[in-house]
Amino acid sequence: MSNAEALRTDAWRVCQAALASVEPGRCVLRALKEMDLPGGRVWVVGMGKASARMAAACEQFFGERVAGGLVVTADGCAVPTSKVTVAEAGHPVPDERGMAAAGELAALAERTAEDDVLIVVISGGGSALAPLPSTGLDLTDIRKTASLLLRSGATVREMNAVRKHVEELKGGGLARRARAGHVESLILSDVVGDQVEAIASGPTAADSTTFRDAWEVLVGYGLEERVPPRVREHLRRGLAGEIRETVKVGDRTLQRVRHMIVGSGAEAASAAAQAAEELGYRALVLASTVEGEAREVGRVCAAVAQELSQRGRPVPPPAMIVLAGETTVTVHGGGRGGRNQELALSAALGIEGVDGALVCALGTDGRDGPTDAAGAMVDGRSTERMRAGGVEPRAALAENDAYPALQVAGDLLFTGPTGTNVADLYLIVAGREER
Repeated sequence: MSNAEALRTDAWRVCQAALASVEPGRCVLRALKEMDLPGGRVWVVGMGKASARMAAACEQFFGERVAGGLVVTADGCAVPTSKVTVAEAGHPVPDERGMAAAGELAALAERTAEDDVLIVVISGGGSALAPLPSTGLDLTDIRKTASLLLRSGATVREMNAVRKHVEELKGGGLARRARAGHVESLILSDVVGDQVEAIASGPTAADSTTFRDAWEVLVGYGLEERVPPRVREHLRRGLAGEIRETVKVGDRTLQRVRHMIVGSGAEAASAAAQAAEELGYRALVLASTVEGEAREVGRVCAAVAQELSQRGRPVPPPAMIVLAGETTVTVHGGGRGGRNQELALSAALGIEGVDGALVCALGTDGRDGPTDAAGAMVDGRSTERMRAGGVEPRAALAENDAYPALQVAGDLLFTGPTGTNVADLYLIVAGREER
């Protein structure tokens, strides 16, 4: 096995170990065993790419106490359940299936009783999967606004500030509708900092943003005149105090709600580092809070890879630096790709010609942007392979067209839906001797 092949094999093993550490069922069962819960009927509701596996774990734990429930997940992420209905819907742009499921979630929460326990399972992707437009808006309004925000370069928090103020279940809206005396939110975090109000737009959490914040996001990205007129008018009415704000700290609704983070990107990063050490690497978790433009983060990863390979810093090879986070892409071109692919393509340009260096960027849910790839793994000869295949990597990056370039190089990663969803995982590897 060549050194390049060995690096890729080791990096993939590390990725698999990280994914296993945040398997949703395992995370939920561990959390439930630590909780002190009252008796009574148990209802399970939720949204997100991992919600089906989380719901199945709740059924396993509570058994006959589960009276029913509903979770909405992404296409391909459903698993068998006995009493909890699993619906699939569109992501990252909401669709009619998600809106229908969101309406059923709201109705189910309202049917719970004071002596019931409502378990809300939440994971990344929930914002798009359970859209319930505010009064006066429809799904077309939500879809158009979501599409504009996704292409704008807005951060997750900024997008969610808008979502919370044009939809009913977000920003504590689901908790506001629930009648159960005990609401327990089990959350698999895909958000930097694990802020519960940001994950799936915080359906059971206090919201620190306001209509003013939502409007300023649109203004900041030049979208205030591009969103649908009804969205613009809705936010203006909110600014004027004509529409009720989202749930805030101190609201009585939250007195019966508890939140628990059951898994996160930081946990996956720690597991990755441990797996790397077991393979003989000197491993270091550099950060689990990475944010910024994907191509800029890619340049930084390339610089770290060069420092490892050429100067043996911050740790001497064989070395693996682990990071986790969530980048953004401001779309200027008409190409195909996702944020991890864009990061990897940028990194490939930065480590061009560097022997024994590798950068991996993986979406832990198994889907990077609107593509079938989970991310990519690039080395010092990736750009050479791209050019040999007729693709100029710099032009591809300029057009946000990472997928074809990485496909030609044989660098794309395909996992299929993983069933989990925490922060993206980044590995920076400096090679060992030829073996």
